[in-house]
Amino acid sequence: MCSGELPYVRGKNVAEYNQAEADIKAKAHELGFSMVGIASAGTLADEGARLKEWLQRGYQGSMAWMERRTEKRSDPREILPGAMSVVCVAVNYYTPFTHRADEEHGKISRYAWGEDYHLLMGRRLEELRDWMTMTFAGSEATWYVDTGPVLEKAWAQLSGIGWQGKHTNVISREFGSWIFLGEIITTLSLRPDPPATDHCGSCTLCIEACPTGAIVEPYLVDSRRCLSYLTIEHRAGISGDVTAQFDGWIYGCDVCQDVCPWNEKFSRPSQEEAFMPREDRAGPRLDEWSRMSREEFADRFRESPIRRTKWEGLMRNIGIVRDHPSRRTS
Repeated sequence: MCSGELPYVRGKNVAEYNQAEADIKAKAHELGFSMVGIASAGTLADEGARLKEWLQRGYQGSMAWMERRTEKRSDPREILPGAMSVVCVAVNYYTPFTHRADEEHGKISRYAWGEDYHLLMGRRLEELRDWMTMTFAGSEATWYVDTGPVLEKAWAQLSGIGWQGKHTNVISREFGSWIFLGEIITTLSLRPDPPATDHCGSCTLCIEACPTGAIVEPYLVDSRRCLSYLTIEHRAGISGDVTAQFDGWIYGCDVCQDVCPWNEKFSRPSQEEAFMPREDRAGPRLDEWSRMSREEFADRFRESPIRRTKWEGLMRNIGIVRDHPSRRTS
């Protein structure tokens, strides 16, 4: 590994760049990250403009937090002064199981079958960040995993991990779109990887398959109609025209990813035991879960993404699905 005395900080040009980047990537893989890429920190002008337009259309729904700190979302140097690079990582979470497709069972998004990825990736990102600041003396860094003002999909594309598909999820040629993303913003000046290029071509399967028409045009999602947003983030009631399309989903929705040809071709089982389905999360019995108390909810989902929807949200979603059992199509 490189000596902590080497001057990798604040944009200084050193001959050991290749070794520094290789060491960071090797450490990331050692910690269990499936993919790692590097992008140069700077203003995301185009992405920032698209974010503002998305917000102006009201597509964020009730996610008011998306409207805050837009400057930081567009420029990591607003988060960490002197930032020079963004180290992006991804973890494959695909597990080879299927959803139950009958009226007695609900469907949960694949990403929430196991342990909360925020916890697993957070531990690893913190360890990688600490290793980087110790190895490269004088450098500073901070990490995020879907928890801060970072346009993580844009950085994943710029770092070469994958491109944003027409459903807006990041698709990699190694694992499809079944990946969790994380970032380390650092003052280290590192040579960036080539950005990923778009390989969706003329395919529109995700747009055609979306049960509520939430993908209003390629690369643009109206959260107000997205089942993932409605079942997880939205706290109020849900209109009838959308509830008729729930098709068993009580937490999240995987339809746009399930139909993606890249997932059919490239998805492969994750090596992470933490992402294996817990209890009956790949197909919970609606009658049993509908009797779950607040206390049981808090205990059962303490380290699960499902706690995000809160007990009230889960009970609302189960009620909607049970009211429309005849709508099951898959």
